[in-house]
Amino acid sequence: MSEIEKLLPHRPPFLFVDSLEFYDEQRIVGHKTFSKEMVFFQGHFPDYPVVPGVLLVEAMAQCGGAGVNAQGTLGGALFFLATVEKAKFRRQVRPDEKVRFEIENLRVSARALKQRGKAFVGEDLAAEAEWFCLVDSSKSQNKAQGE
Repeated sequence: MSEIEKLLPHRPPFLFVDSLEFYDEQRIVGHKTFSKEMVFFQGHFPDYPVVPGVLLVEAMAQCGGAGVNAQGTLGGALFFLATVEKAKFRRQVRPDEKVRFEIENLRVSARALKQRGKAFVGEDLAAEAEWFCLVDSSKSQNKAQGE
């Protein structure tokens, strides 16, 4: 099991974080390379494949959840997206491009998580959004994984 899989309940093909570079109480930085073999590229503009914008938002939220879980403050809780706001898509993400996620914690509590994030390819801003998640501590990852 990878380090990211210890922090998130998601599994391929719906795991959109490869690694965490940095995390603290305010900020999280992670990465994902969207390999050309990823299944969604077969149907999402197959003659001109791009990462769907909704998956960039999901990837940012996963990165944010992984960072919060890495801090250990919520005991491996599960986070469920409740709202997504201010989503903007500025640049297409193509197969095999490495994306850097920069996430800011706006509010972290035992019941809710509010974050803002940006996705970059190199220095180019590809996407940004804010999201709000409900926290379910009764279904911590350790329980979900049967550990």
